[in-house]
Amino acid sequence: MAITAAQVKELREKTGAGMMDCKKVLTEVDGDMEKAMELLREKGLAKADKKADRVAAEGVVESYIHAGGRIGVLVEVNCETDFVAKTDSFRAFVKDVAMQIAAMGPRYVRREEVSEEDVEKEREVLKAQALQEGKPAHIVDKMVEGRLEKFYERICLLDQTFIKDSDKKIGELVKEQIAKIGENVSIRRFARFELGAGIEKKEDDFVSEVMSQVKK
Repeated sequence: MAITAAQVKELREKTGAGMMDCKKVLTEVDGDMEKAMELLREKGLAKADKKADRVAAEGVVESYIHAGGRIGVLVEVNCETDFVAKTDSFRAFVKDVAMQIAAMGPRYVRREEVSEEDVEKEREVLKAQALQEGKPAHIVDKMVEGRLEKFYERICLLDQTFIKDSDKKIGELVKEQIAKIGENVSIRRFARFELGAGIEKKEDDFVSEVMSQVKK
């Protein structure tokens, strides 16, 4: 099947891939646009894995304030060049990451940052829960490992489901960015502030307060 310039243009606009790459995959799938998009995505993610070890020292520090100033986030996301760091698409990606942190409150960027001590503590808790549920001893360890994945999803940013697309993890979102821009992208660190977090707050006695006003 002959591939037209209009098809190549459409695929390029939808994916941001190069013209030759678009023409090549369209030829491979006989002009099927959906299959071409999926094939480009697969090839892009494969290339992204190879780029993940390259040094990324440029980038931006983004801030995000939520809920009328009750939650604030600072996040550093790196790329390889200052040119990419200044693009609207990269900055939009970083803003999405900051919003994710504000909404989901991860404690770490990646699971490798979680101490072995914390992992073992969680593993023991999960094991005790499984045994209390009456699960057979021979399947408890398997259950614990499965539930440990949920633990990582709660506390590790890259393992979390993207708040804007439940079909993607943040780690996948990073790989898609690498595939799209052709540079390594890395979420390096973040800080999340929540108003009043860690402060022991006084419990107000609403009834007594009302009664005191009535007596005046």
